[in-house]
Amino acid sequence: MARIAVFDSGLGSLSIIKEIQAAGKSEIIYFGDQANFPYGNKTKPQLEKIIKKTIKKLKENFSPDLIVVGSNTPTVMLDIRERNVIGIRPPIIDAKRKSKTKNIGILGTESAIRSRGLFRYIKNLNINPDIKIYKINGSPLVELVESGKFLTNKQLCKKRIKKTLEDTATENNIDVITLSSTHLPFLRDMMEMEFPNITFIDPAKSIARQIHEKIKHESKKNQLKIFCSGDLKKFQRNLRKLGITNRVRLL
Repeated sequence: MARIAVFDSGLGSLSIIKEIQAAGKSEIIYFGDQANFPYGNKTKPQLEKIIKKTIKKLKENFSPDLIVVGSNTPTVMLDIRERNVIGIRPPIIDAKRKSKTKNIGILGTESAIRSRGLFRYIKNLNINPDIKIYKINGSPLVELVESGKFLTNKQLCKKRIKKTLEDTATENNIDVITLSSTHLPFLRDMMEMEFPNITFIDPAKSIARQIHEKIKHESKKNQLKIFCSGDLKKFQRNLRKLGITNRVRLL
């Protein structure tokens, strides 16, 4: 049986889990680290402590074949390269291929877009200098997802999406934006309605393919076990809003 542990600071990992299950069958251990939400406002030392502790906890409790850090923020800030641990980084090369204006946006948490880790990641890609990359703070949008407001208050979401993206995207003729927080794909439909001329890229499918390439054996069926830290009842309520009724346990 292929066992994959996926974690994030809350609901964001669900966008990755959906694609992992579509790409192949496995047992997924999903840990919503709600007690440390959001990762996007943590310092590098704080994140190092959280991520190290979480990876250790998942290994000790579940012995997974693979651990997926379902968040761009710690992956970029800490440059995670631990064995059997996969992180998620902005799909800049894919964005470059799709852009016609050569102006690309990276929409991520405030900590991620300001980090030296992201600066180094972009620099190491050796992108042609005629490609302009703009970093956009998406932390206000991440909160809409984790709070469940993206399901209950669409008008607020549309206003906040417009406020977050309009000035930077319009002034700089951006035609491709990477959704560089796993919370953001939940808002993708609304983003596309507000900005029909922009292509929004979700890296989840490519990450799911990478995961199944590393897993040499598949399960007979998909299984999902859910754990969380922090307020279990609140986390369970938010999952139910998404139609997920699996029992949640504290970890």
